[in-house]
Amino acid sequence: MNPTGSADQVASVSLPPGWSWARLADIARINPPLDIRITDDAREVTFVPMAAVDEGFGGVKRPQVRTFGQVKKGYTPFQVNDVIMAKITPCMENGKGGVVRGRDDEVFFGSTEFHVLRARAGVLPEWVGSFLAQERIRRAARLGMKGSAGQLRVPEEFLERLYFPLPPTAEQQRIADRIDELFTDLAAGVAALERVKRNLTRYRAAVLHAAVTGRLTEAWRKQHGKPEEPGPKLLERILAERRRQWEERTRAKYENAGRQPPKNWRGRYPEPSPPKLPQDGSSLPELPAGWCWASIDQLTQIIQYGTSAKTNEDSSGVPVLRMGNITTDGTVDFTNLKYLPHEHDEFPELLLERGDILFNRTNSAELVGKTAVFEPPTPGPYSLASYLIRVRMVEGCSPWWLTWCVISPLGRRWLRGVLSHTAGQANVNGTKLAEYTIPLPPLAEQSAIVEAVNEKLSQIDGLGAEIERGLARASRLRQSILKAAFEGKLVPQDPADEPASVLLERIKQQASEPTPKSNGTGDSANGSGQRRRGRPRGSRKATSETSGVAAVARPSVERRSRKAKAR
Repeated sequence: MNPTGSADQVASVSLPPGWSWARLADIARINPPLDIRITDDAREVTFVPMAAVDEGFGGVKRPQVRTFGQVKKGYTPFQVNDVIMAKITPCMENGKGGVVRGRDDEVFFGSTEFHVLRARAGVLPEWVGSFLAQERIRRAARLGMKGSAGQLRVPEEFLERLYFPLPPTAEQQRIADRIDELFTDLAAGVAALERVKRNLTRYRAAVLHAAVTGRLTEAWRKQHGKPEEPGPKLLERILAERRRQWEERTRAKYENAGRQPPKNWRGRYPEPSPPKLPQDGSSLPELPAGWCWASIDQLTQIIQYGTSAKTNEDSSGVPVLRMGNITTDGTVDFTNLKYLPHEHDEFPELLLERGDILFNRTNSAELVGKTAVFEPPTPGPYSLASYLIRVRMVEGCSPWWLTWCVISPLGRRWLRGVLSHTAGQANVNGTKLAEYTIPLPPLAEQSAIVEAVNEKLSQIDGLGAEIERGLARASRLRQSILKAAFEGKLVPQDPADEPASVLLERIKQQASEPTPKSNGTGDSANGSGQRRRGRPRGSRKATSETSGVAAVARPSVERRSRKAKAR
């Protein structure tokens, strides 16, 4: 059923016995003003920015404290047991919202990007919140958004015209209790999956740390004995090959220009940066037998920035990898690509080769330094954007080895020490990258490490994929529970319950009664300084909207407490 359909369309959809259809605006006040007079600007209130609200209608989890004077203008007021819902993209689609919990005397202010719904007497805020937590409702809200790209918002009239299946109050309570029980069990399962997910992240870091410190191949070294070409000898060979390749490129450059190189051109060879001591003045740690220290500059033939040319969506061009295409686990995501024409003037110099390393030089402090090996899924040219650095290794050092050195805990520690910050972004330039000192194992041991790490990371990836499938199943199950709830299939109906039609008539009568006028600032004009009072707390029969909400909409912990006492 379309929740924003016509009255005839809604009427054609059958409901369980005792239920009725209602507009959301009929059973809840939408964006009501503050109903308490506050005269002291120094009074502390609870402030809820958008970041304080969890996705998936998880409610307010990280509120702040501000004074009334700081928030009385330009912010959205609400109170305990109100339902808040983000109205701006993408927060709305992500389900930022929930039922507001707190003390009865607590006053809340929050982002102007919240809609507020205050359930009328006899309607549980949990029922309203569960209705809005459905993905189908958020999909309908997405279609009803207004505004410009990036600033789309759900208008208030969308909520006003939403049709709402309303059960009897007693059945709302039974359903809310059942949802709470099922969601509690589901949350425990999700928490367990999230713990395993975090443990996998730690295990991945431990594997890489063991790899780059030599602990991973301790048994391998004992089995294979002294290497034929230990690290220092390998480094000599790499440096000789690095110089030979530079001379070859330099000679080709002169030939292409139709010139002869000058007599002393070989003396212009730029010597690579040697290994550097730690910045704290300590010595480099001891390495396994047969290993040595080397700078990235010594091990590479090219360290090159990407293009700053404006890319386009024309997929007939050359794909350009950007920082978003580099993952945190050392691989390249070949989706969401941009392109440059094949005749771009920086080609072929900026075309990638299989085995090139891509280093993300500019990003947030948490993501800068993402590093991956370029291994395209299909043949064809690729290039790189300016926030990436292309590193091409000299034969003798595995690109995977360098990648793991950078993304390992040791590499992250180095990155934190060399980061510079500009305009909210962290940066590591090519000079600092070239100076990074890494351990260099013998070539045979590099191969053994690559094989061992790939095997362990493959196992981690497999477990990670299974966890993601479990989390996706939990999300679908959550929606299935809500669907069953709003179809009346979650708990049995009780013929003795007061029908929702009677409840709607009572709500209509109460809504027609005069309410205190606002003084123009959102404050009640009655001057009482208190919320309207109904029966004493704990009474199940509401005599006003506010007391009715308090009577039938206690937090789930209180509901469970009442059931325990009854038993």
